[in-house]
Amino acid sequence: MEHFNNQMVVEFDSISKNESFARVVVAAFVTRLNPTLEEIADIKTAVSEAVTNSIIHGYENMDGKIRIETHIVEDTVTIIVTDYGVGIDNIDKAMEPMYTSKPELERSGMGFAFMEAFMDELFVESTVGKGTTITMRKVIRQDKEDIQEEKPEKREVNVKESVIGKQEGNSSSGVK
Repeated sequence: MEHFNNQMVVEFDSISKNESFARVVVAAFVTRLNPTLEEIADIKTAVSEAVTNSIIHGYENMDGKIRIETHIVEDTVTIIVTDYGVGIDNIDKAMEPMYTSKPELERSGMGFAFMEAFMDELFVESTVGKGTTITMRKVIRQDKEDIQEEKPEKREVNVKESVIGKQEGNSSSGVK
């Protein structure tokens, strides 16, 4: 197994248009580990949820910055999403499925549940008035077996015999 140790840091404005940028840039960075499409989809979904939470709940759609650190150590990806917004006063309550602090915005309350479901580990730290840091980890399996389509059996064809055979009225295909 080839070992990777690398990191990336990106910071961007807390506007909803940057959510897709965030998930794509993290996914692109992780591709060096040769993840499956399912693993990439999981990571993109988790990053999308974390960034959306920062925009809607952390900054309440006000101006701010979101920072993403992505670390690769061997086969483990660690993604840290930080905002410097309002913070979460009750993390346990916020992590309950279907709970939302913004019911008037018709939010589903599934952000943390999705992050937890799609990643191997999830940690949330928050201080009211200072912001929230979400740390997510996922192991990218390196022992995947290459799934290859069965290749047709190779056959040697002697073109000369095939052509001669047809000219002489021989019905031989010339396949050996």
